[in-house]
Amino acid sequence: MKQHFDIVVVGAGPAGLNAAQAAGRAGATVALLDDNPRAGGQIWRQGPGHPSQAPLQGLLATLKMQTNVTLMPSTRVIAPLRARGLLLESAELGGVSIGYGQLILATGARERLLPFAGWTLPGVTGAGALQALIKGGMPVRGERIVIAGSGPLLIAALATARAAGAQVVAVVEQAPSFEVARFGISLLAEPAKLRQAVTMTRGFAGVRYWTGSIVRQALGDGRVERVTIQRGRRQLTLACDRIACGYGLVPNTTLAQALGCAISEAGQIVVDSEQRTSVDGVLAAGECTGVGGAELAGVEGEIAGLSASGTPASGASTNRSLANPIALHTQRARWQRFATRVETAFALQAAARTPPDDATLLCRCEDVSVGEVRAWPDWREAKLQTRCGMGACQGRICGAAAGLYFGWQAAAPRPPFSPAQIGTLMGAGAEAPPTE
Repeated sequence: MKQHFDIVVVGAGPAGLNAAQAAGRAGATVALLDDNPRAGGQIWRQGPGHPSQAPLQGLLATLKMQTNVTLMPSTRVIAPLRARGLLLESAELGGVSIGYGQLILATGARERLLPFAGWTLPGVTGAGALQALIKGGMPVRGERIVIAGSGPLLIAALATARAAGAQVVAVVEQAPSFEVARFGISLLAEPAKLRQAVTMTRGFAGVRYWTGSIVRQALGDGRVERVTIQRGRRQLTLACDRIACGYGLVPNTTLAQALGCAISEAGQIVVDSEQRTSVDGVLAAGECTGVGGAELAGVEGEIAGLSASGTPASGASTNRSLANPIALHTQRARWQRFATRVETAFALQAAARTPPDDATLLCRCEDVSVGEVRAWPDWREAKLQTRCGMGACQGRICGAAAGLYFGWQAAAPRPPFSPAQIGTLMGAGAEAPPTE
């Protein structure tokens, strides 16, 4: 190994940043790596015209003062290695291997995209992807955008698009109106979340907000020009320039699965009260353990950082500079309850869970239709017979959709997890664990 750290944190979103800060505060040597050039994860994504938010600024300022914490941006995990090691590929350093005493997975979640007719037309993205593109500098001023899918992310996308000068034609939410209204009322118990919702929906007047509705088809000659929306028994067509459609989030568990960590039926990394996984020396925090928002991720990250550094949050700390362990567990329970309310309100209904017609592409990378995949009994057979999931995204999109539609379990991931240089793979060949 070229470098060894007491603790390696994978992912620099709210969970990873808080984990690194807590572990660094406890005196451990820490490496914090992320595949993005800037820290913050998806929820605190920075970009041109979108400076870092106050919570992110505070965390980064603290981390810069902790000389025992090493930040490694633009760095991807390619594969796990023997003896608690990781093979990485860095934009700055190229291929490099590092060792760790404890590993904290803060790998977050990715957007769930569900196919519909025409979803491969240029101009169709995820709702979260729209936010990321806008923050990355994509101009949308004057564009007519339909935002669709499910969950609070739609409102966040609305706020980002409106602020960038787009005309949001409609927000199409698949959850029923009763559940959405009940969730809105529940925000009265969380003043901070209520203020956040009010801020994001400012100027909401004039925007169609349709509940119990889903996108059925994108239409256009070469790119999106119209969208067909199912509202109960009615179908409506709206003119638009862009469709941003995402149905919640799916935990990123690729590295956890490769390490042998237990995964729940809901697809989350299983952890105990101190954020430890089923594998010794591996912890997890944030949305890879269950989608719950930045507040929950931050608290879980801090608990994981303390636990990994030998100061579990449930124990009595002798270091007065460390966080109050009782307060951390109380905060986590509070935000877990909020996450449950979100999950209940925006649970996917039958219309969203029903596969589109057989001619619709399920796998965009390999041009495999829903009908071709449906013919096989499980994901493994479908992948072998149709090449579904063998393209650039390695099944991250079509695999999640197939799992929802057909109840299939995705196959365990095998390294390399991302495209890597031959030199990186060759240099780590002697250290790589067996693949079987």
